[in-house]
Amino acid sequence: MPESYVVFATLLGGLGLFLVAMEMMTDGLTLAAGQSLRRLLANWTNTLARGVLSGVLMTAIVQSSSAVTVASLGFVNAELIKMRQALGIIYGANIGTTMTAWLVAIVGFKLDIHAVALPAIGIGAFMMLAKSKGPRLGIGRAMVGFGLFFLGISTLQQAFEGIVANFDFSTITLEGNSEVIGYLLIGIVMTILTQSSSAAIAITISAASAEMIGIYAAAAMVIGANVGTTSTAVLASIGATSNAKRLATAQVIFNIATAIVALILLPALFYTVEAVRELMKLTPNVGVTLALFHTIFNCLGVLLIIPFNNKLVGFLETRFITVSESLGKPKYLDKTTAGAPVMAVSALILELQRTAIQIGITAKQTIDTNISNHDLDQKIYAIHQLSSAVSSYIVNLERAALSDEVTKQLSNLMKVDQYFLACAGILSTALETRTRLGKLPNITLEKELQTYRDNACKFLNSVTSPDSELYFEKLENTYHQLKSDRDVLKEHMLTTGTKGLISLDQMINAIDFITEIKQLNEHWYKAIKILAHLENETRKDVSDVEELSD
Repeated sequence: MPESYVVFATLLGGLGLFLVAMEMMTDGLTLAAGQSLRRLLANWTNTLARGVLSGVLMTAIVQSSSAVTVASLGFVNAELIKMRQALGIIYGANIGTTMTAWLVAIVGFKLDIHAVALPAIGIGAFMMLAKSKGPRLGIGRAMVGFGLFFLGISTLQQAFEGIVANFDFSTITLEGNSEVIGYLLIGIVMTILTQSSSAAIAITISAASAEMIGIYAAAAMVIGANVGTTSTAVLASIGATSNAKRLATAQVIFNIATAIVALILLPALFYTVEAVRELMKLTPNVGVTLALFHTIFNCLGVLLIIPFNNKLVGFLETRFITVSESLGKPKYLDKTTAGAPVMAVSALILELQRTAIQIGITAKQTIDTNISNHDLDQKIYAIHQLSSAVSSYIVNLERAALSDEVTKQLSNLMKVDQYFLACAGILSTALETRTRLGKLPNITLEKELQTYRDNACKFLNSVTSPDSELYFEKLENTYHQLKSDRDVLKEHMLTTGTKGLISLDQMINAIDFITEIKQLNEHWYKAIKILAHLENETRKDVSDVEELSD
């Protein structure tokens, strides 16, 4: 069998193991995450310094910055910690990974991946098959994912190990800056191919110890290994959440910035390395020198990034914005409006009217079978996010400054928010029912259903703000007409199903669907009615203030 095919097949298999492992780790962590785990992770990373220390310790223990990085991505994916907290772990992992260089330099240590992966897979599989539920099942899935992650890395290493190990460095004849850049690129490529900066550094130390390359060339390869290791995070962020992608981007930015600084300060860093080596009375050999160089430039990188951490977070938060993040971010709620009760009520009315409009648009796309359900889950999730933001805003208002009238208004606004939250839940259910239902084979009944859907969509996308004296009357009449239409349509469906003109499953799904539309109409109607009355009240209050000022 051709060697090129074996390499390609092994690479493909390793990549598959890697991606499956990521999904299992994320799912497992989500399932296993009770409040205690959330609190533990939050306490570990509640400050940047703690996050860095956690990253150092975890990486030193597992001997893999890639594993810690992927675990951090998994935590962020599962929403156990925030992207801002995980940054500290990423910074610390860069320092922790230098432990491998020291072990390679001093004792030639090499981690036995199978000794870690196989027990994890075995224990995790037994936990999954032992009819475990809840957190135990989640831990089992996470352990299997963790083991598969290491096997994926091992498989990728095997795919290119022979090629990289047999690479003849003596064939490269570069000098000066060209030599540094050339070996930097070699370090990057070696790490990407082997998916292990430790392996690349071990090869580098071996080559330098055998005097195949000079110390500056070896240092460039070590820096390149630091950059190349970001490929693991980039690979793991494929198909992940926006925050996980931001975290992977942060690691790329951080490692590249650290590499640029290290290259610029290369002579000064080696002067520092020699000074520290003499101070610590370390053995003067190439391995120790490179391990010390690796440690110093990674520590320098962390010290340089910390002052810019908030700016980096601000930059990343404007990237990889999903539909749900864009639509789910409050537009009118902020600290300035929270300071004045009247302003707070007005801001909440505007935000809830915006939510009502979003529900109407999403409902049309959910109810109408002719429209694709692309991004609908994200839009429904955005409604949940807006609802959560509104509830938090109301709860966090200063109670001492609230009059009885404003308190009553806020109570009604909370009620509106709960109605809209119920709408979001109904939309999720209706989307599933619509998918099962498809089109009815009975043309007459399908037309009646389409008419009912169209009328419901018009109602849910009607004006959310009172625009005339007849507004409430029209709103109520339309709502009651839809209720009547639904009852008639349900009777027709029962009759058609009884006659055998549509299957029993189609009849049940169709009735479920129009019932869900009815519930959606009901919650939306109750919410809009309260909201419109509150808007009229606030308009009257503003008019009274203006009259007094005149």
